[in-house]
Amino acid sequence: METLISLLAGVSLSAATGFRLFVPFLVMSIATATGHMTPAQGFEWIGSPAAITAFAVATGVEIAGYYIPWVDEILDLITTPAALVAGAVLTASTLVDISPFLQWTLAIIAGAGAAGLTKGMTDVARLTSTATTGGIANPALSTMELFTSSVISVMAILIPLLTGIVILGLLCFAAYKVWRFFGRRRRFR
Repeated sequence: METLISLLAGVSLSAATGFRLFVPFLVMSIATATGHMTPAQGFEWIGSPAAITAFAVATGVEIAGYYIPWVDEILDLITTPAALVAGAVLTASTLVDISPFLQWTLAIIAGAGAAGLTKGMTDVARLTSTATTGGIANPALSTMELFTSSVISVMAILIPLLTGIVILGLLCFAAYKVWRFFGRRRRFR
């Protein structure tokens, strides 16, 4: 049961990277430093003062960048592949007391998959916002993404089972919507 809860926490944190790349790392870093979370072996560094400082600076820069129209589009190009890696790392860091093979297999499939789905959805939302409003609505979208990433990250630490179940449901819904979207596009060719 503990492994399942750890996996759900990791998947939730990974899904949060699709909204903001560094917020989940900062939240996990603070939770580790304050004793609210114990990372997997080899990931103890995440709670160090240097890691907290680095994640805080990176989070601040990322937040500021997403409030500048068109810069946010460039950030999406950079953070989309990075979210996949971040999702895998976050999930791996939550999985304690399992074999490294299973740890990284789950991290790559579940963590990177969750991050990829949420990042893909936010990328589509930002492109739509930019195309329809010329980027004027992007700061409001950025605020929503920051709020969502922050809430999911904190909830993943505090109530990982409930958060994980909700996130899995939302990811299944997102996958269904993407499947339907691309299914329709093929029919119209």
